[in-house]
Amino acid sequence: MSDHKEIVYSTSEGMDYPTHEQTYKSFIKIGMIGSAAVATVVIMMAIFLT
Repeated sequence: MSDHKEIVYSTSEGMDYPTHEQTYKSFIKIGMIGSAAVATVVIMMAIFLT
């Protein structure tokens, strides 16, 4: 069986939090743009294919 020890989280001294936050914001922005593009395609299909 596997050993279920307590998980230990440690922090690194060199974490660059502003860069992490900017990457997260970019990820969310790309996700919103992608979702809008997919919604636009679905709406256009509903209009032109029915």
